[in-house]
Amino acid sequence: MLLVVDIGNTNITFGIYKDDELISTFRITTKISRTSDEFGIIMTDLIKTRGKSEVDEVDAVIIASVVPDVMHSFTSGVIKYLNVNPIIVGPGTKTGIKIQLTNPREVGADRVVDAVAAYDLYGGPLIVIDYGTATTYDYVTADGVFAGGVTAPGIRISAAALWRDAAKLPEIAIAKPDNIIGKDTISSMQAGLIHGRIGETEYVIEKIKEEAGESDMKVIATGGLGKLISENTDKIQIYDANLTLKGLKLVYDKEINR
Repeated sequence: MLLVVDIGNTNITFGIYKDDELISTFRITTKISRTSDEFGIIMTDLIKTRGKSEVDEVDAVIIASVVPDVMHSFTSGVIKYLNVNPIIVGPGTKTGIKIQLTNPREVGADRVVDAVAAYDLYGGPLIVIDYGTATTYDYVTADGVFAGGVTAPGIRISAAALWRDAAKLPEIAIAKPDNIIGKDTISSMQAGLIHGRIGETEYVIEKIKEEAGESDMKVIATGGLGKLISENTDKIQIYDANLTLKGLKLVYDKEINR
């Protein structure tokens, strides 16, 4: 049984694969202050309760992380409690994707894994959008080259900036209002956050297509708030909530069969 782990700035997301089937997913908040024992206990409890599996069934682990400060405690927890040496996605990992950037080592492991999943599952050329802590737009060519992308503040970061830096603006739920013209403070903030992100999404997609010279390009979205955005624009063809976890499984298969 394979445990795939995506360590993001906000959440750590786990997936359990039995053979080629993703049978369970679960997540915890990302906290740098956790010890290896805390991580180990949390993981084993979640595997038993949410995964409905025995811990000793886990015989492989692969991790993509954008939070270096968590990695020592987390990987120690995996080794101590699951008795597995995890594969860490990074430079040298076999992915099947060529990164054509000035400094390939700067690309987050999550973006690489998303690109692998989108390209292997849906084919290129394509744009992969991940609506996470940051919103990222990545261009993958027809022959599987990660050719660059765009990084923007995530929706929650933008929302937090509004109520943190504007004294009279309240903390609000992130939701799409009925109308773009708000009749009160909350609906006007919601309209700005959601419709603003839809507008950004559509503009960035069109500019990437224009600059790449690729008018017929698939657009694949993932990330917590990606479903809300994808449902409100025809520029996104596919929303795949588990794209990163699927990518981790694909990278694991490539790595062990290299």
